[in-house]
Amino acid sequence: MYKNIIFDLGRVLLNFNPEEYLKKKNIEVERISEVYKEIFQSEEWIMLDKGIITEEDAKKIIINRSINNTDLIELAFENWYEILTPIDGTVEILKELKDAEYKLYFLSNFHLLAFEYVTKMYDFFKLFNGGVVSYEEKLLKPEEAIYKKIIEKYNLKPEESIFIDDVKENVEGARRVNIRSILFTNPGALREELRAYGVNIE
Repeated sequence: MYKNIIFDLGRVLLNFNPEEYLKKKNIEVERISEVYKEIFQSEEWIMLDKGIITEEDAKKIIINRSINNTDLIELAFENWYEILTPIDGTVEILKELKDAEYKLYFLSNFHLLAFEYVTKMYDFFKLFNGGVVSYEEKLLKPEEAIYKKIIEKYNLKPEESIFIDDVKENVEGARRVNIRSILFTNPGALREELRAYGVNIE
């Protein structure tokens, strides 16, 4: 019997589409891919998730490496947290699970400033019983230690827990510590998969 449902945040509960965001910043189409790679696929972006660099320092390093794109990188970093908007269908599932008295947790790779922004901005975070976020622990999914951290921190039994993530490697990481896992694609499919596991949801 499952008692604990553990959610990833980005692309599961929160939209995260940097390329669409860059288009809205009126960055030239031919430059979007370049800026996207410089920022969102950089080593510094991973370091931000791991909590070992500040956003200001990350921005400086990226600009120094791509000096010709200085203005575009500055523009891209400006208010980028605004792309992190709720995925309404998943938030509705979260509310239903809370009403059904499941224990709810988050386990996510996330930056400090972005996490502070979303937790202040969106009330659904009040539904969680707790969570583990990468920058605080200096650990990243799919490292085994981060899954063990949430198990130990909240005294969870892996066999009573389900983890939901949009990245295959992260799902596989949870399975290695015996947590049942669901690869997220969309809220409708998630609802069906939870039902298939016997979770009490409409």
